[in-house]
Amino acid sequence: MAFPHRDSVQRAVDLLGVLLAPSPEPAVVAQVLRAHGEPDVSLSSSDVSELRAAARELREVFAARDAASAASVLNGLFAAYAGPPRLTDHEDGYGWHLHIDSADDGPWGAWLVTSSALGLASLLAERQGPPGGLCASPACGKPFAHTGGGSPRRYCSPRCATRERVAAHRARG
Repeated sequence: MAFPHRDSVQRAVDLLGVLLAPSPEPAVVAQVLRAHGEPDVSLSSSDVSELRAAARELREVFAARDAASAASVLNGLFAAYAGPPRLTDHEDGYGWHLHIDSADDGPWGAWLVTSSALGLASLLAERQGPPGGLCASPACGKPFAHTGGGSPRRYCSPRCATRERVAAHRARG
């Protein structure tokens, strides 16, 4: 079965990658949003601050050590941010999809938390395990999602995994 919320989870991972970095520029954050299908994005510094606060909250889902801990964080986010589920197509033919934020034109931070939490919760329920993790490389620590099959990942990318294997090999030799 294909994971239906893969896009929202990947968008969350990509946004957290830029939002958790020191001093993200609004143009860079907007570029990530546009790459994930958000049309006509123009962000102020205040918008980016709001998105950064939301990203810090979402990071805790990725930092959870097990499914129960991740579920607890997600349930807290739902309690704080989610409203009743509703279907929307944004009145522009975007296609019907589920939202749990309060309005199509609501605050950026609430949108990021609710849309990401919905996707991450669906992934947790499907996998019956944590929906992601934080890169085990001490030089990285970026969030990543467990969207594929197989063993749980420890690194955000093959690049980080290779860098750590090489460092471990050199340390032994």
